Amino acid sequence: MAVRQMSRRSLSSERRSASSGADVPKGHLAVYIGENEKKRFEIPVSYLNYPTFHELLFQAEEEFGFHHPTGGLTIPCGQDLFVDLISDLSRR
Repeated sequence: MAVRQMSRRSLSSERRSASSGADVPKGHLAVYIGENEKKRFEIPVSYLNYPTFHELLFQAEEEFGFHHPTGGLTIPCGQDLFVDLISDLSRR
């Protein structure tokens, strides 16, 4: 239930962000990754179904709650780790 709540809130903030000029392709979600310098990634919303991605969402909730500093979904993990994760998910 918490993942659904997080994704709904994240998606609603992304819709607000999209209406202010930050275009995100349909069926995707913008996330900000990095511990110091944040990099924006656009990922398919289908990734939200994977347990490995759930872990990242729980980390984000623990660190930021539902108020993310960038206005979008910020995930506190290294960019290299995230790229490896999404590469693995894209092969499934």
